[in-house]
Amino acid sequence: MLGHVNARPEIHLTLAPELRLFAAPDKRADRTRTTTDGTSSLGHVVESAGVPLTEVGRLLVDGREVPVSHVPQAGESVEVHGVERPQQVPGAPLRFLLDVHLGTLARRLRLLGVDAAYESEDIGDPALATRSAAEHRVLLSRDRGLLRRRELWAGAYVYSDQPDEQLRDVLGRFAPRLQPWTRCTACNGPLQRATKDSVGDRIEDGTHRTYDVFAQCTDCSRVYWRGAHHARLERIVGEAVEEFGPHPTRTR
Repeated sequence: MLGHVNARPEIHLTLAPELRLFAAPDKRADRTRTTTDGTSSLGHVVESAGVPLTEVGRLLVDGREVPVSHVPQAGESVEVHGVERPQQVPGAPLRFLLDVHLGTLARRLRLLGVDAAYESEDIGDPALATRSAAEHRVLLSRDRGLLRRRELWAGAYVYSDQPDEQLRDVLGRFAPRLQPWTRCTACNGPLQRATKDSVGDRIEDGTHRTYDVFAQCTDCSRVYWRGAHHARLERIVGEAVEEFGPHPTRTR
């Protein structure tokens, strides 16, 4: 006599338009039928569809909000929404960690005074996720697998591969407080005003004669002045501040 085999539960899954890029092409419709195993959480189901949970906001089942631990049942209609913007990151001051592929974005965030740690060498996904947890930093990456690591404290997918759009994406998503010209773009340390005489041994004679205003990193001692590239940097800073503002009343 053959034993009875239960059919695997089937649900209807709807991904927010901005999340559909993570799914396989045949799963990008407004409403797709998805088979589950009857025991896995909704968070696991969403990740199996290709969407990192770092990108997920509200989860609605038949119109009611549920946690990621909800176990979907046959016939349920699930709506997966993206994160609300600006996204709140409770539990620590807002600061970031960027992987090896986001060096330009890291320098631009630092230019705006945003705390942005950066690994210039590939230290591996486990080490990045562990540092995120140890330092309570939001890990920014275009690596979906990295953003699914369980030891990660918080993370966010960077949707564009163009630095200008990457910066707008991060500023629009997290609304960090902007304090331009206060961080070292090389090491992320704080900058302080420096006199000409105090940095004279660290710059060339021509620079010493031409410029009068200097700043120095208190961590790595790198010296800054308004050199040939200052106009381009001023443009980047000006556009960011005009669109996103310094957010002086926000606290983290």
